[in-house]
Amino acid sequence: MKKIARILLCCCMFAVGGLGFSANAGSPVRFGVKAGMTINELKFNEKAFDSDNRSGFTGGVMMQFVAPIINIGFDASLMYTHRATKIMADFGDPEDNSTVTVGRDYIELPINFRWNIGLPLVGKFVTPFLTTGPDFSFLISNKNMKDAWNNKTFDFAWNFGFGLKIVNKVELAASYGLGINNSASGDTSLYGPVGVDAKNRFWTVTAAWLF
Repeated sequence: MKKIARILLCCCMFAVGGLGFSANAGSPVRFGVKAGMTINELKFNEKAFDSDNRSGFTGGVMMQFVAPIINIGFDASLMYTHRATKIMADFGDPEDNSTVTVGRDYIELPINFRWNIGLPLVGKFVTPFLTTGPDFSFLISNKNMKDAWNNKTFDFAWNFGFGLKIVNKVELAASYGLGINNSASGDTSLYGPVGVDAKNRFWTVTAAWLF
């Protein structure tokens, strides 16, 4: 809890510090806060295992830079993210089958390249954008996934997203994260199959307020 409190304090200082900087008229750098929900599943390399989507939540602070005229730039966020998943194991025998809902908490750092698509006439009010980039997640806690699984403390994914900026203040965005490395490995002494690994797959939907 102390670690989480320190992280949240840093987030608040980051956001407050960004207020004065982004207040500079014409600055291409913006700061903001955002929150939303996640929908997560695990992709297994063994057919005996499957997962079902479960919703979680995310929240934190962000920084954005978009170069004028060309409308290309990047954004970076520091987020606290909770991901939940329902894991189902089917070994062909009802007595051996099992189902468990697990939850894992991360400090997440997505860094996206972005393209703001300028629209004639309505561009001052609504601007669509596309994003893609790496996502770095650091595991800080987990629930119901300790004994049977070896959780990886670091998770790497690649995001693909889109969204809308409204009146240059509000951003609504959705992205899909494609897990690259294994986020968990099964305990073979409990689950039987050798080499059971799982990768994160997740949707993230957020709303942000830019200062």
